[in-house]
Amino acid sequence: MQESINSVRSGIKNRQAQIKAGIIGLRLNALTVCLCAFGYLWRRQTGSELFLFHRNLGKSGLRVSCLGLGTWVTFGSQISDEMAENLMTIAYENGVNLFDTAEVYASGSLICDFCRRSSFVITTKIYWGGQAETERGLSRKHIIEGLRGSLSRLQLDYVDIVFANRNDVNSPMEEIVRAMTFVINQGMAMYWGTSRWSAMEIMEAYSVARQFNLIPPVCEQAEYHYFQRDKVEVQLPELYHKIGVGAMTWSPLACGLITGKYSDGVPECSRAAMKGYQWLKERVNSEEGRRQLAKVKELHLLADRLGCTAAQLAIAWCLRSEGVSSVLLGVSNADQLMENLGALRVSKMKKKYRAGESEKTIRSYKTTSPKSH
Repeated sequence: MQESINSVRSGIKNRQAQIKAGIIGLRLNALTVCLCAFGYLWRRQTGSELFLFHRNLGKSGLRVSCLGLGTWVTFGSQISDEMAENLMTIAYENGVNLFDTAEVYASGSLICDFCRRSSFVITTKIYWGGQAETERGLSRKHIIEGLRGSLSRLQLDYVDIVFANRNDVNSPMEEIVRAMTFVINQGMAMYWGTSRWSAMEIMEAYSVARQFNLIPPVCEQAEYHYFQRDKVEVQLPELYHKIGVGAMTWSPLACGLITGKYSDGVPECSRAAMKGYQWLKERVNSEEGRRQLAKVKELHLLADRLGCTAAQLAIAWCLRSEGVSSVLLGVSNADQLMENLGALRVSKMKKKYRAGESEKTIRSYKTTSPKSH
């Protein structure tokens, strides 16, 4: 196990050195060319509908749409159940087959009667369940009981993927992996993955699974956008190549910063103004937040020249990264959803802009380490 961990650590250091040397750069030209060249995106237009290309979840056999619908916003307190169901229907009709939930997202509730259960993928995350000490964490007890509770609220017999939502230092890794293997063997889930785990923690889980003939994780959920890139671009590619762990990324618009709605402060109707989102308001008003908003203005100018929105450009940019299986969208209305799905059209813009100006804009963004909220 130590040899495998050292191999991954060495690979990450080598990739970091490559990036520092400028060998691996972020090029918007690569975004527009490679989206087509590597077959990551495919768009077919029939009437007003968009059809999303599908990718394997890591190196598993599960096929997921390259854009998924996250439920942090969609099934939170911002919108009604009727609107949430409408958004799911619109997303599904436009090719989205991946819907992400969690114990703490609107109590894990979901309406799933608009299509065949076998035709879409549902995920849930386990960690924060209740106030009692035994109702949170990744003990065998909470993983099993927490997943049963999620299935009851979702009115489902199983979920396709159950994520361990951050590592639990109080639970032995072997216990976590054995519990995940148990719920899969019991038919409560098809796969399991991690969320907010470090590369070394994921590698440890994989090594434990191999040592005891258990089921290893297939995917890591990670925050990924212009201002948060290191984990997805430096750490996870090593895991993808060595053990087949893919990436399912979230917050492609940096909690709304990239849309530009916070450029002139925090609007009263925005998420940052809502109860429970003080951390987002502080982030927007911080010195770092102001620097990021200045870069967002440059991004909007570039998007205007390309004939798309900054949101579409940002989402398409996320999709070009190696090992990214799907990008989760967070929307609160149909217009936002259709705009975000329009990111697929960016792949047709490969000849509209010179690489030099594209690189100048994108290279100025600062890489930061993942943060938890």
